[in-house]
Amino acid sequence: MSRENFINFSGFTQPGRISLPRATTSSGSSSVSGDANAQEGLLPIANIGRIMKDVLPPEAKVSKSAKETMQECATEFIGFVTGEASARCRRERRKTVNGDDICHAMRSLGLDHYAGAMHRYLQRYREGEELAAALNNSSRAPPDDDMIQIDVRAQLSISRGHEKHARN
Repeated sequence: MSRENFINFSGFTQPGRISLPRATTSSGSSSVSGDANAQEGLLPIANIGRIMKDVLPPEAKVSKSAKETMQECATEFIGFVTGEASARCRRERRKTVNGDDICHAMRSLGLDHYAGAMHRYLQRYREGEELAAALNNSSRAPPDDDMIQIDVRAQLSISRGHEKHARN
């Protein structure tokens, strides 16, 4: 595959970065929906569409090309941040990328707003894990129907609401 067949975001070049091949249709034009192999390595488009529809008014529609574009962008974004986190792990001679590495990568890439939200989510997640472990280790463990659940979307919505008020 030639170098021209890869998505190139000029400001996002870094060692270890994931390059996503563009699919080509039988006519040779570039398209994500060209064949099933082109979808390899991309986030599932159904999930992308669901996330997009969740933030739009109920009557809004999302075109296939908008979903495909967002699919490529979201996949590239995740690869970009993960590549930076992975580079930090290599420098520190570690093999596992963790949540703190992702937060650090976001800050180092100038994505402080996202890093703050991710850090708050990570803290809440860890608190929930600690509470669940404590409940599991206690002599009077709760029945299965009393399981602790974390609603990620609600937590992020709360976080976004606080940040909007802070800006005003």
